[in-house]
Amino acid sequence: MLEKCEICPRKCKVNRINGEKGFCNAGDKVKLALVSCHDFEEPCISGVGKNTKSSGTVFFSNCNLRCVFCQNHEISSSGKGKEITVQRLAEIFIEQQNRKVNNINLVTPTMYIPQIIQAIEIARSKGLNIPIIYNSNGYENVEALKMLEGYIDVYLPDLKYYSDEIAIKYSSAPNYFKIATEAIKEMYRQVGNPEFDENGIIKKGVIIRHLILPNYIQNTKRILKWIKENMPEGIYVSVMAQYFPTYKAKEMEKINRKINIKEYKEVENYLYTLGIENGYMQELGKHEEEYVPEFDFRGI
Repeated sequence: MLEKCEICPRKCKVNRINGEKGFCNAGDKVKLALVSCHDFEEPCISGVGKNTKSSGTVFFSNCNLRCVFCQNHEISSSGKGKEITVQRLAEIFIEQQNRKVNNINLVTPTMYIPQIIQAIEIARSKGLNIPIIYNSNGYENVEALKMLEGYIDVYLPDLKYYSDEIAIKYSSAPNYFKIATEAIKEMYRQVGNPEFDENGIIKKGVIIRHLILPNYIQNTKRILKWIKENMPEGIYVSVMAQYFPTYKAKEMEKINRKINIKEYKEVENYLYTLGIENGYMQELGKHEEEYVPEFDFRGI
């Protein structure tokens, strides 16, 4: 797959084995920026309260999007990270499990699907038995996702944009909505609605994430309406209010501020009007910048 890379929808067809780089800038080696125990995901992923466990995040470097507001731009666009072997990735999965985390949380893993499958096989042969989460921007190739069936327990995809115009403007992602919705349907086919353990921690299923952008409330409403009308009853949605201007977004007029209380309430009211019953509506915070990890190669 790496000799003529078509893993993501861009289908760059570069030979990553020979050192060629496509849009995402990933090579043939897995590249990581941080391995951590993370407490700030959805409650069913990180847990709630002092006595609960964390999510075992594995942050991959590089990305097949170019989001101008990416809080992880240091690793996604600039490519900061450390290359490792598949064997080492498998060891990291086991080390995370030994830290008693709830799950292995693969953050922006798309470019490394073949290596991740190999690493999971190795780790399972050595006792890996906790849920594996595929934490994705949603810009996925359905054929590549099919390879993951049986390896991924929980899909956590973004559904960022309804409008192709803003998808291209803010993430360089043509046909984002069509591509992401087809990917989400495939994810749902594989794992269905969430199932939880006795402590409320997710074991299997899909949760669709959507980040509210300032001045683009209609985009959010259209996304939520699509979910209500096109996904099965009981689908879980996580509506995030944590946007803050960072990276190139600081200089872009419409998105150079956080969302305000009026925008937040409008989305909240619409969510209830639609009757989407399952999921999360993130509270409007004040210090979102503090939750951005420090990508210091810990745990790699």
